[in-house]
Amino acid sequence: MRKLFWIALGATLGVLIFRRLSQAAQKLTPQGVASTIGQGLSELASSLRDFADDVRSAMSAHESELRAAAGIDAPAAILGDSSAGRASGTAG
Repeated sequence: MRKLFWIALGATLGVLIFRRLSQAAQKLTPQGVASTIGQGLSELASSLRDFADDVRSAMSAHESELRAAAGIDAPAAILGDSSAGRASGTAG
C-alpha cells in the first residue's frame, strides 16, 4: 500500500513538472515570444486608451468648473450669440 502511494505521488509530480517545463519551452519558441509580445502590446494600448479617456474626462470637468467660475457660457461665447446672455439673466 505504501509503495503504491509513493508511485502515484511520483507519477503525479512527474506529470506536473513535465507540463510546467513544456509550457516554459513553448513560451521560448518564436510563436510563444510573439504571442507574449502581442499580449503585452495589446494591454499597453488598452491602458493608454483608458488613460486618454481619464485625461479627457478630467479636462472636460475642469473646463466646466473654470467656465462656471468665470461665468462663461461656452456656446454663447464661441458663437457670439447675445440672446444667450439674456436667457441667463445678464444684460445682452
